[in-house]
Amino acid sequence: MTSPEPSTERPWSVPVARHEVAETGRRFDLAADDRVRAAVARLAGLRALPRLEATFEVAPHGRDGLHVVGRVSATVGQDCVVTLEPVDNEVEERIDVVFAPAAAPALVVDVGANAPVEIPAEDVPDHLVDGVVDLGALATEFLILGIDPYARKAGAVFDPPAAGDEPGHPFAALAALKQRQGGNEG
Repeated sequence: MTSPEPSTERPWSVPVARHEVAETGRRFDLAADDRVRAAVARLAGLRALPRLEATFEVAPHGRDGLHVVGRVSATVGQDCVVTLEPVDNEVEERIDVVFAPAAAPALVVDVGANAPVEIPAEDVPDHLVDGVVDLGALATEFLILGIDPYARKAGAVFDPPAAGDEPGHPFAALAALKQRQGGNEG
């Protein structure tokens, strides 16, 4: 039996239901396969994703919730923003999230001018959807948050072009006008 193709919305899905987690907790060691890594790489705008792993300790939280602690670890292939050469970077992100069933709606206060403001009663946990947390989606989310958006190859330095007095620079017309006005002030 083959696993289903990853969707573009959720390329890595590892659902875990609350009832599948013992009171003592449960450990999950995950490694994404080639298809999942390719789909996550497309979603994250990466050149390549040769390694994507996650480790989670999932424990009950309250009567119906889950507490997920772990890390996502990956090697991401990007392009250097300076040289445009390929560069591989390591991503290590810690994860510590509490999930609970949807709570009562937050208090909505009307502050005037038809602009209601939602005020949560407390720092609310993330929501379990039908009593399930998706560890693959959680790992993907934290991976994307941990990617350096301005990847640089070691030793790459950006040297901006020198601003000169050449006639093609953006302020050439302004410089010429200033020079003409300065010549009339004698």
